Amino acid sequence: MAFPFLNDPLPPVPAPSASVIRGKNYRFTVLTERLVRIEYDETGAFEDRPTQITVNRNFETPRFSLTEDDRDIQIRTDYFELRYRKGPFTPYSLSVEKLGGYSNHDNIWHYGETPPTLKGTSRTLDKADGAIALEEGLCARAGFAVLDDSSSLVIREDGWVDRRREGVTDIYYFAYGHDFRACIRDFYRLTGAPPLLPRYALGNWWSRYFAYTQEGYQELMERFAEKDMPFSVAVLDMDWHVTNIEERYGRGWTGYTWNTELFPDHPALLRWLHDRHLRVTLNLHPADGIKAFEKMYRPMAEALEVDTEKEDPIPFDVSDRNFMAAYFKFLHHPLEAEGVDFWWIDWQSGNISRTEGLDPLWMLNHYHTLDIARDGKRPLIFSRYSGPGSHRYPVGFSGDTCITWDSLDFQPYFTATASNIGYGWWSHDIGGHMKGYKDNELMVRWLQYGVFSPVNRLHCSNSPFTSKEPWNYGPEAEAVMGRYLRLRHELVPYIYTMNRRCTAELEPLVQPMYYSHPEHKEAYTHPNQYWFGSELVIAPITGPALRETRRAAADVWLPEGTWTDIFTGTVYRGGKTIRVWRPLSEYPVFAKAGAILPLARREPGSNCIDNPAELELLVFPGGDGTFTLYEDSGEGAVGSRFAETEIRLTAGNTVSLSISPRGDLSVLPQSRRYCVRFRGFKDPGDLQGFRAESGGEVLDAVCRYDSAARTLEVDLPALPVSREITITAGTLRQAEALYRDAFISILEDMQISYELKDEILRILGTAESPQDLLASISAAADDPNVISVLAEMICA
Repeated sequence: MAFPFLNDPLPPVPAPSASVIRGKNYRFTVLTERLVRIEYDETGAFEDRPTQITVNRNFETPRFSLTEDDRDIQIRTDYFELRYRKGPFTPYSLSVEKLGGYSNHDNIWHYGETPPTLKGTSRTLDKADGAIALEEGLCARAGFAVLDDSSSLVIREDGWVDRRREGVTDIYYFAYGHDFRACIRDFYRLTGAPPLLPRYALGNWWSRYFAYTQEGYQELMERFAEKDMPFSVAVLDMDWHVTNIEERYGRGWTGYTWNTELFPDHPALLRWLHDRHLRVTLNLHPADGIKAFEKMYRPMAEALEVDTEKEDPIPFDVSDRNFMAAYFKFLHHPLEAEGVDFWWIDWQSGNISRTEGLDPLWMLNHYHTLDIARDGKRPLIFSRYSGPGSHRYPVGFSGDTCITWDSLDFQPYFTATASNIGYGWWSHDIGGHMKGYKDNELMVRWLQYGVFSPVNRLHCSNSPFTSKEPWNYGPEAEAVMGRYLRLRHELVPYIYTMNRRCTAELEPLVQPMYYSHPEHKEAYTHPNQYWFGSELVIAPITGPALRETRRAAADVWLPEGTWTDIFTGTVYRGGKTIRVWRPLSEYPVFAKAGAILPLARREPGSNCIDNPAELELLVFPGGDGTFTLYEDSGEGAVGSRFAETEIRLTAGNTVSLSISPRGDLSVLPQSRRYCVRFRGFKDPGDLQGFRAESGGEVLDAVCRYDSAARTLEVDLPALPVSREITITAGTLRQAEALYRDAFISILEDMQISYELKDEILRILGTAESPQDLLASISAAADDPNVISVLAEMICA
């Protein structure tokens, strides 16, 4: 039985001969000046086919020198020196020195060693209640790392897989120093670029392990719409299929037949969801195979020559090519034809198959990704991590975590560190899955983190008490959660552009701070803090608020420069670590100087995340900036039909902003309206000096200054999308920290004595400088947290 998606298999990928140094049973391939492949095979039959990890070795031959005699080989570039005494690989015969090391003792790798790194990721967070051990990554303080590909399966020319010979050594040595971004870029070149996700994957996902009825699910989606809580993906857990089966068939964990008692007309449900701009994924537990009660049992059994009269079960076997072809043809393609968009591969059955070394999870991820893309669709699955190279199979399902603050506290670090092995699209159970405890504040903080993580998927167990509908957490939490769910959909233009950046420029969406500042110790001592795309730094709140301050704290290191809180407009001076405090409604998100953040203006009650007809541009002070907004159809094959809109900020004596669309504008609405928000600027006074032009025509722009948000607002009329626009804003200056205005509301909110509030207010009126104010408050207040909250505003 043929695989329709293996008609165009991966081509062979040998390296250029000029890059190869080969002997009878050893081979070294210098792929870049910082990356070398190291092989040993007693048979001398070296492998040039793709493997589970590596799919491309055709790099341009770099500069290197070779010194060789009968006994020794030395290969040297500007970044490493490999020394090999001919014979079997041992720690004594093979070593590589990272040139320009960061100490005198940790810059040499000997064969057989596993050098320490800044870690990578893990297969799953199932049952995790806080931190777990992580696998090694490719970024290291010592400047080098190794990737062992020796036990990978090879991918044959026909697209199927084969085991490798026993005893083969196939290692990649990375010597990228602290150029972590270059390291991951070349890893992607070696192993394949992450695919461009469909646009709908970047909105909010609703998921719950629960036996919904068709009517109940529709009522829930309608209630979300009434409350303007948007979602773009509907996840149906295992109760979509029949689970209550006759004892002779075993258990109902695996299933492919719709439960008609719960879903009497599932095609109508799928159409109904699609009409409301919701895509659908169904849960799979394939390990138990196909039993005789399944709707598609008979045609599949006949195709595989299984005795249908005896109702013999069809065992699940990823190592059987005929089974896998039938698995897709009979189990999945018919359901996709009815409207299932992609699959949640909830594999929980270990890494053993009938073929030694073949992990069923990797096979499922690999072939499901190929299969879902067979008709030009974008490859999208939802599954657990299956080792290096898994970034080709997004989105990642991190598993069933406990509902605790410790679980939340681990996830920002876990997600950022996964970029060290190129795995950039983790999806967590936002709010946690099971066990734990009810905590309204925890749920809000988890959701806020989810909004600023790769995929925001609310999920929980089937307990009646753990469901994540915002109205289950009280009026204050519901209001905040609704606001952030809307914000996630507003952020889609920005995140989708970063999605394209990941595929085209090989830059993960989430990056640890040491990617941009590798020589600053603070970049390593704030593991929960991370870059979210090119413009924003996130400092997640992962602990509860204090009763006295009614605010929760996060310690954030801001590099040199100016940084603006995107919610309050407060401008912070960088080059220091500060403790920031936020009420439940706010979250520590900082825009770099010159940042431009595009947000979609959306229709209330709609789930639609198409390229918007109205864009809000948040523009932040402190320097020049450029942002190129990427837009295409959002689905289908990735091709030449896309538009890029360059938005350029010039922030000299005169502040100006230009908007320049280019490319295939047919993917955009015919007209577009821009609402520009210059955040963190002083009141310019006379707004008549502002000018907006397009093609020499002065536009009828509406300008106003919002003193509470420290924002100059410029609203432009709708124009044909092809028009270039220039806004000249005259002289705009950064807003100073308006601590005097903020103190009253902060003091009002604090749960402290009235006498202390009165004393702080008196000090505020008499202090002659911020330094005097801070000193006087420190002397008056006993509580260091009260002092810290007020100090943030004074010292921003």
